[in-house]
Order: sequence, then C-alpha cells, then structure tokens
Amino acid sequence: MGSPLDSSQFVRLLDQRLRSVSENKYKDLPSMIPKLYNTLPSDSAWEEFYGIGAVPDIPEFNGKVSWLGIAPGYHSKIEPKEYAGGILAERKLIDDKKYKVLDGRAEGLMGSAHRVREKKGMRTFGYAFSTAFDYMESEEGVALCSSSHTTKSGTSTSSGFDNAGTSAMSKTSIATTRLLMRKFRNDISERIEVGDDLAIVCPDNLADTAYEITGTPAGYDTTALDKNMSYGRYEVIPYLRLDDVDTNNWFMVWKSQMKKDLMWIDRISPESKNTVDFSTYQLQQAVYFRCAAGFIDWRWVYGNVVS
Repeated sequence: MGSPLDSSQFVRLLDQRLRSVSENKYKDLPSMIPKLYNTLPSDSAWEEFYGIGAVPDIPEFNGKVSWLGIAPGYHSKIEPKEYAGGILAERKLIDDKKYKVLDGRAEGLMGSAHRVREKKGMRTFGYAFSTAFDYMESEEGVALCSSSHTTKSGTSTSSGFDNAGTSAMSKTSIATTRLLMRKFRNDISERIEVGDDLAIVCPDNLADTAYEITGTPAGYDTTALDKNMSYGRYEVIPYLRLDDVDTNNWFMVWKSQMKKDLMWIDRISPESKNTVDFSTYQLQQAVYFRCAAGFIDWRWVYGNVVS
C-alpha cells in the first residue's frame, strides 16, 4: 500500500511565503474511445458474440431443389477486468496546508481512471498484430490484423482474407491498401461491398504525411500537377497514444463497420468513494471501474506493421 500524503512530504505547503503552487497544469490527451469504438453498457460478467455465415450461391435447377448449407461463424468472449486505486491523506496536512492544492483528489482519481481506459483502448490498435488479447477469447485464434484468417465454410481463403501488410505510409501504399480492403471476402469467400467511409488511423508521427497525401488536390508527387485521387477520400485520425507503442504502423478503417465490430464494454463506469479511517483520521478516496475492449470481426480494418 502506498504511503499516505503527510506533512513531512509536503512541508512546503505549510509555508505561506511561496509565490505560487501549481497543480495539474497539463491536460490529458483527448478521448478516442467514443470515436473508434462501439461503446456498450453491460450488466453481465462477460459478453459473448457469435456470427452466422452467408448463404451460398443458388445452383442451377435440375428438377429438384438443392438444399444449401450455412456455416457457423466464430465465437468471441469479452470479459471486463477490475481496476481500483486510491489516495490516503493525513488529516493534519489537509487542515494546515496554505494553498488550494490537493483539494481535488477525487477529481484527479477520476482523471486517472479515464486515462487508464484510454490507454487500454489504444491497445487494440497498438497490438493489432498480436494474439495476446487483454480481455477477449477468440475462437478463430488469430490477431486482429493477420495474414492467417480462416473460415468454417471450407471455401478458399487464398484471396480476400488478409488484412495485414508491411508497407510504409505513402500515396501508393494508401491507394493499394484501399484496393486490398475492397477485395475483402465473407465467410464463404464471396466479395463484400466495403463502403467509401474510410479513414486512416495513424500515430502522430505520421499525421502530417497522411494530411499531406489526403489534402493535396493535385501534383502531390508530380510536376505535371496530375489529380491526386487520395484528395479528400479519407478522414485522417491521429491517434497520439499509438506513438507510445510504434511510430510507423498505420491502419485504414471502414468507419461504419468499425463502429459495429470494435467493442468497448463499460461494465462499471468509474465511480469514486470518500471516507475517513476513524482509527487514524486519514482521509481515504478511491475509484473503481470495470471495462473491456475487443473485436467480433476483422473486415473493418487493414493494418500495416512497418519495420
């Protein structure tokens, strides 16, 4: 257990001669969970998701109806974890301090809780090429972005089942990634319609490059001022927390499908409690929450892991 805040640690706060005392000078990074995730309230210990396959092609009629089979999809289970933390403060310190600091301890704990949630939300992208899931169990058992996606239908997965590449961000790689996404196939290996509501999710390190590629009308890489087909085609979503994991990896997402298949579960939203330990008169403040993140399909994203 951490030591309580006491007068010996913060003796300067008892001195009225200080010109100023600052606290919480800097704002946290903006919240990205509402923009990227399908946020779900939950009243269960875990949430489970299951898919049903598509109907195969209707065969030629030969005098007798051909009965078609439908393959099951994959099962996913997402289970929230618990998070809790608190601050102890000596009563004497709070009584004797001469400055308006340490008054917002509960507010600070709530800010910390929301920051932790944002860090956990980033990990879906930051570790999109890994099967070390934080909260979920996937029956398919492969990474979100992978060249090894499978199907239960028995159809070929040689085309349209890969959503992982290694290309550095450029005008050419962005165009190529879009075409690869448009060739995604469903569970019976049939082409699907990928919408035009595409976005580039990238670390801040690549944001200027992405904005330049998507915001230059003509002549991006030619003196002939040829039309730039990437102009205005994609939303750019800088994800600043991605820089903490890797500054080169980037993603293209199909936004409307992402908001269906990328799940954020709020089992218990951050809640704070305040009390006094009457044996020591220490002031106790704590926050508790339960949350989880996961995905139920991969066909909304293409990721490039760049060495």
